[in-house]
Amino acid sequence: MSAEAADREAATSSRPCTPPQTSWFEFVLEEALLEQHLQKPSPDPPPVQLIVQFLEQASKPSVNEQNQVQPPPDNKRNRILKLLALKVAAHLKWDLDVLEKSLSVPVLNMLLNELLCISKVPPGTKHVDVDLSSLPPTTAMAILLYNRWAIRTIVQSSFPVKQVKPGPPQLNVMNHIQQEKELTENILKVLKEQAADSILVLEGALKLNKDLYVHTIRTLDLLAMEPGMVNGETESSTAGLKISAEEIQCQVCYDLGAIYFQQGSTNAAVHEKAKEKFFKTKELIAKNGSSSLHFTIDEERLAGYCQACEVLTSSSDDASQQATPYSQIHSCMKSGKYQDIVKIFLEDNLTLSLPEQFRQSVLRELFQKAQQGNDALDEVCFKVCVCNTICDVLQGRIIDIQFCQLFLKPSKEKIDFLLEVCSGSINLENASEELKRRMAAFLKNLCLGMEDLQFVFMISSHELFIKLLKDDERKLLIDQMRKRSPRINLCTKPVTSFYDIPASASVNIGQLEHQLILSVDPWRIRQILIELHGMTSERQFWTISNKWEVPTVYGNVILGIKDSLTRDLVYILMAKGLHCCTIKDFVHAKQLFAACLELVTEFSPKLRQVMLNEMLLLDIYTHEAGAGASGERPPSDLISRVRGYLEMRVPDIPLRQVIAEECVAFLLNWCENEYLTMQVPLPLVQTNPYVKLGQLLAATCKELPGPKESRRTAKDLWEVVVQICSVSNQHKRGNDGRVSLIKHRESTLGIMYRYFHLFIAIHFFSPLQEPLVLTTILSLFVKLHNVREDIVNDIAAEHISIWPSSIPNLQSVDFEAVAITVKELVSYALTINANNHFWLIIQADIYFATNQYSAALHYYLQAGAVCSDFFNKMVPPDVYTDQVIKRMIKCCSLLNCHTQVAILCQFLREVDYKTAFKALQEQNSHDAMDSYYEYIWDVTILEYLTYLHHKRGETDKRQIAIKAIGQTELNASNPEEVLQLAAQRRKKKFLQAMAKLYF
Repeated sequence: MSAEAADREAATSSRPCTPPQTSWFEFVLEEALLEQHLQKPSPDPPPVQLIVQFLEQASKPSVNEQNQVQPPPDNKRNRILKLLALKVAAHLKWDLDVLEKSLSVPVLNMLLNELLCISKVPPGTKHVDVDLSSLPPTTAMAILLYNRWAIRTIVQSSFPVKQVKPGPPQLNVMNHIQQEKELTENILKVLKEQAADSILVLEGALKLNKDLYVHTIRTLDLLAMEPGMVNGETESSTAGLKISAEEIQCQVCYDLGAIYFQQGSTNAAVHEKAKEKFFKTKELIAKNGSSSLHFTIDEERLAGYCQACEVLTSSSDDASQQATPYSQIHSCMKSGKYQDIVKIFLEDNLTLSLPEQFRQSVLRELFQKAQQGNDALDEVCFKVCVCNTICDVLQGRIIDIQFCQLFLKPSKEKIDFLLEVCSGSINLENASEELKRRMAAFLKNLCLGMEDLQFVFMISSHELFIKLLKDDERKLLIDQMRKRSPRINLCTKPVTSFYDIPASASVNIGQLEHQLILSVDPWRIRQILIELHGMTSERQFWTISNKWEVPTVYGNVILGIKDSLTRDLVYILMAKGLHCCTIKDFVHAKQLFAACLELVTEFSPKLRQVMLNEMLLLDIYTHEAGAGASGERPPSDLISRVRGYLEMRVPDIPLRQVIAEECVAFLLNWCENEYLTMQVPLPLVQTNPYVKLGQLLAATCKELPGPKESRRTAKDLWEVVVQICSVSNQHKRGNDGRVSLIKHRESTLGIMYRYFHLFIAIHFFSPLQEPLVLTTILSLFVKLHNVREDIVNDIAAEHISIWPSSIPNLQSVDFEAVAITVKELVSYALTINANNHFWLIIQADIYFATNQYSAALHYYLQAGAVCSDFFNKMVPPDVYTDQVIKRMIKCCSLLNCHTQVAILCQFLREVDYKTAFKALQEQNSHDAMDSYYEYIWDVTILEYLTYLHHKRGETDKRQIAIKAIGQTELNASNPEEVLQLAAQRRKKKFLQAMAKLYF
């Protein structure tokens, strides 16, 4: 009996199966199982688990009438279950990676033996004696699959396996595990005995230069049919899933390389074979691409194998193999040139190309050699450990305990080498600030951990130490060392002795206070305060800078902390954090607030909530200055925190008004109108005026496109704003008996600016959305400005018709405050979007109402330019309305630009000849006069100009007017389209000329 047959007998305890005869019952069973599991997008259980179920059922032993256990019977039921297991594997395309990952060795062994059986591999025949080229493609592929799996299993068994922590002991489970373990060991024993034969089979497969086929569900169905119905199809070269010759060679080369590499641990010459196979695999993948392989290859593992083979097969006299650090280190380890390893590691500290694990493995091997009696390696171990430690420092990793142990007894030689490695591992000219900071912190902590101050002097006087640490940091370190041993003077520079002069306590306190003012590092602030409180307990260090401002509502709580050090630390951290927020240094602000939050969490729930509120405001600012500026929506977590703050009902928590304002503005900015109008709790609306105002704004914006009858929310918002802007009815009389409104006006302006901060905060960052909120507020205040009785010039605004047109108590409204608010709002709006033509018209109207005619013309022209591509297109009629044109006419008239007045009169829907003729009669004009005639397209005005200049005897100007009127495109007999085109061309040139004049 062959090894394969013996293996099958031991592992499966079943008889070789012959192609089963099927009936309607088996086909029904197939349909029920395969359709239920294989044809689902996500079969449950997974298809691989079906193999286990089918084979376990098929291999159950039977009990005869004498209650004796018998091997599983070779009946129809068991044959059909084995066939179903094969079909599941065929569904998975016989991918050994998938099968090995999910099936145990005994189950997979049983499955592949069944594949050999159904593929008609002659029982009792050794695979190595079979000529693969003479076998049917599916049979040859079955033998190939089995032997590939055998090799892979041997390789996999050589890897260390992490033991699974056992659960509670269960007798039946333990018995099953023990049985499976014994069965696996027996199978591995057989596989290792026939490993040489499997290798020969796979080597022979490499000589096959033809495609093979692997069984599919269809070919397995054909095998299950009556023998007369097959018609030889399964024996042909086209049955099954085609596997190309290149793909077979690629996978077989990889598996052979793995077994050769594993055997190389006992036979170094075999590594050459492994190298040949792996590089052949690499060539085939490069040629065909890994995506075309039916059997995937771990390319990262393949690269590791190739690199290892290069190292293991390199010769000491082969210069081409010395290119990589791995080859050099391996060669040095074999030849005993250990000092060269130190040089390689030191050079690599600049490039950081060697992995941390490789460095540690080299160090472990050196320690093992040193423990075996090679005392000369102690120094090498120390030097390699130092190189590894500096590499860890530069990469921000924790320092290994081995370095600390080796440095327990430092010496001058050790310190010199350490400083040499530090200097050679960092290029100060090109190094980042982070690398410099890490190296400086390492040297500083090294000094603080040393007892012998002479060694500290060696480090602190080194050039690298002086360059990395600032003067004040070096002085502070020396002062700390003096306190430990006052009899020994240390200097940070080897030449001068200035730093050895003892400083008085007041000087030290002043220097520390200066550092405290400048520092934004929470850890450094804490250390300085500890030192200051150690020098004196009489000072309140939170008062040393008038820039440290904390809101009064917070200050009262913080100053109530009994411990002076904690009080100073909390106050300074919060003050510095708020200052960083003000200057938009959000990174340091977050660090300071986080440190303060961690500190107050230990003793004050009230201050903890205060810090959480401030960090929420900081996150709002950070988002709006960062991702929000490009239109990216805030994360859902931030929106939930904003809602949570508004709904918070924690008693006795000091709250800043600005946080509530920014939270409401944040929700409006990002169109959370549904929450503000429908989901916000009613008590919150009734108690928080900002939420109430935000709700009304959101509801009004939501209903803006709606009909007039849906504008009840607009009326509610109007009434609230009118109430805000109203002056108290109780007036104080002055000495002259007149009512004084000055105090009340200041009070009203204070209220206005309090709410105005909310209005200023409201804007949209996305350029694709109309800023409805800001437009709504603008139109509301513009309407409120226009309802006053003594108003002469109304200001136009978008959506102005939705507001009421009158106020019952007109005298109570402080219109001065309203006018200021309108000006500030439109100025702010234009900083958000300087190309909004409606806002530009409002700004122009404001300048017009305040008699600033040149500025008004500037904004009227800018409004037209931004919506017409600098007048290359027609200005929309809703921008240049008759009212806007008339105001532009009046501006030109009051600026004594009378020719411009006449030209603008043509822009009206009905030409204003009266105004035009009156303007042309003015002889004291400040514009270019006759040079503007080419922009006139109205023939009547041109005829009047001709008559006027003839009457005045101005022959030259008359000729210019005649030339203008004589252009053929102005002929009254021309079609209307021609006349309109002529007018449009002159409008464009005139407005562009005006823009150049006033921009």
